[in-house]
Amino acid sequence: MSTSVIDLLTSSLGSGAVKQVSQQLGLGEEAANKAVSGALPMLLSALANNSQQRGGAEALLGALDRDHDGSILDDVGGFLGKGDAAIGAGSGILKHALGGRNDAVATGLSKMAGIDSRQAGSVLAMLAPLVMGALGRAKRQQRMGPSDLGQMLGRERQQLASRDAGAMGMIGKLLDRDGDGSVGDDVAKMGMGMLGKLFSGR
Repeated sequence: MSTSVIDLLTSSLGSGAVKQVSQQLGLGEEAANKAVSGALPMLLSALANNSQQRGGAEALLGALDRDHDGSILDDVGGFLGKGDAAIGAGSGILKHALGGRNDAVATGLSKMAGIDSRQAGSVLAMLAPLVMGALGRAKRQQRMGPSDLGQMLGRERQQLASRDAGAMGMIGKLLDRDGDGSVGDDVAKMGMGMLGKLFSGR
């Protein structure tokens, strides 16, 4: 049975990546942990949504073939250590993945993790190339076509929902609207359950 993308990411990142994010953005480690643990399912859910749109899976597959072979996961610390360059590398990915929902998602993540929205946006940008790298590695290993990729992302979203249905429901609302942050308030109140503990003990 193939390893899930979220498991590949958590094993590749671990506490070392959380420390890197903490240092690069001036965050406490607890806040960085919450931010990273929340950002990963947000990014995967956004890509899953996009893959269900007309031509979305094909476009994502093309991006993976061009730019994301998975080698970035071989030196996660080196990539995150680039700081602003790492953020810049992910900014374009976020535009495609989140579109007009970028600010709403960053606001939701900021309230969940207790950080400001600029820092939340930076966390999302730093992690976006790593998520794409994990997808690229899975795509190569499993020789996936567009429909396979869309199905895999759907399964990833279901797996995350099985861990914490409430948190994933809130993430879905963040991705489906350009709201004023009220959904982010709900996320902050409920916490992130198991999603907020992805890196606990790592």
